[in-house]
Amino acid sequence: MIRRQSAKGEWIPAEGQWPVTPQDDVDVDHARIWIDGCFDFSHHGHAGAMLQARQLGTELLVGVHSDEAILENKGPTVMRLDERIMAVEACRWATKAIPKAPYVTSLPWITHYGCWFVVHGDDITSDASGEDCYRYVKAAGRFKVVKRTPGISTTDLVGRMLLYSKGHHIRSLDKVLAGDEGSGDDAERKSTGEAMMQRIRDYATDATGLAPGCDVWYWHASSAVKLRRTTTSTPTPTAPVRPGAVERRSTHSHHHAVKEEKGTFSRLIEGKGAKPGQRVVYVDGGWDLFSSGHIAFLRQVTTAEEEAAKEAGWYAEERRQERIHKTGEDYGPLFLVAGIHDDDVINHWKLSNYPIMNIFERGLCVLQCKYVHAVVFGAPFSLSKAFLRTIPYGSPTEPPAAVYHGITAFMPLDYDPYAAAKSLKIYREIDNHDFQNVNAAEIVERIMKGRAMYEERQRKKGVKGITEEAEKRRQSMEREAERERSRREVERQFGL
Repeated sequence: MIRRQSAKGEWIPAEGQWPVTPQDDVDVDHARIWIDGCFDFSHHGHAGAMLQARQLGTELLVGVHSDEAILENKGPTVMRLDERIMAVEACRWATKAIPKAPYVTSLPWITHYGCWFVVHGDDITSDASGEDCYRYVKAAGRFKVVKRTPGISTTDLVGRMLLYSKGHHIRSLDKVLAGDEGSGDDAERKSTGEAMMQRIRDYATDATGLAPGCDVWYWHASSAVKLRRTTTSTPTPTAPVRPGAVERRSTHSHHHAVKEEKGTFSRLIEGKGAKPGQRVVYVDGGWDLFSSGHIAFLRQVTTAEEEAAKEAGWYAEERRQERIHKTGEDYGPLFLVAGIHDDDVINHWKLSNYPIMNIFERGLCVLQCKYVHAVVFGAPFSLSKAFLRTIPYGSPTEPPAAVYHGITAFMPLDYDPYAAAKSLKIYREIDNHDFQNVNAAEIVERIMKGRAMYEERQRKKGVKGITEEAEKRRQSMEREAERERSRREVERQFGL
């Protein structure tokens, strides 16, 4: 190994010791783009940078810094290197992830992997010495700048967790997109809605970042149907309150079923759509702090469908040629539709200040994932037959070929949100995986355990630490959430 003189603590690997293939130097191609970073949390800001970089070339190689290099130069990471690599490789615009890439971007590294240009956002990134991490590629004339995604960063997300803020929640995404809801006057709301809609359109592109890719829908239905258990019949009215008795208004109203609704699917973005012969499958969730746990689940769904298709002969050369002849291209056997719950639905179940990302941000995270082919904003928490049979693919009265979910204990639920899918015999369960416990709650717990370090990181980034008032608010919300969880558990046990 040879020490690189221009970057403290970084190394140029010896022949045969590069982190990923190829081990031999690759011919440099101006269309092969390099981008690097920490990629801590797979939030849409990172995806936005990769999208813009991919649009500048035909391949995108993504350097991911090691945990040790990030700690030395910036502060502690929230996600481990293997989790961050998984997130990068799941981005539809990334060609390959390069682990342990130097924190100060190295010309020998990018040249070895055949890249000429390095892309970064228009913000400044410094190393532990306060020097520009891109000083060498800039001096060589091999640097390109793209716009930094506004309104989101790892620092911002960590701040939401530490301060227990809820100001980022969106009450009605469709109204915000239409400019009917939000802050500012009519013109400002309209401008904000149009900018958000354009961002959705950008993230719904294909692997080139230039052509249509994902379909995007919004499901319009009543708030009660999105939140509660549904039934095909009209629910029995609640018993009236006795004269003189105090009416007890419980937020635990999800015990009472409501009549199912077909609702209305409105198309926000037209993508490639489902191809002939593809199996349409449905998954849903909050997808908060989109992470390796979500990605591993989506990858397992994809693998399960591909293995079944292989046994059915999908990959036979004759079948492949038939697809090309009919549509002009070959394609996979799966069309995966991902439903995304509203902010108020997630907050009802998880309490506190969840979700950490609002529905718009979570939607962009799901859209950038290469395993997803369509997104439904505003999806219901509890699936009904009416909803499943009106998902806009296939025949009008047929549900998807399968509904997938992981092995999850729903607490404090006393009903099964997937009962309708099970009765239609389309429910499939995915086994546990190595990243099973990596979810929003786990990530927040990591932050809280290392709060002192993360607060120092926030201060270095110019963000104020937790004030006494904010800390009191955080503790109050924790106590309130714990009381609500205890009350729900009592009601569940006694059937109240």
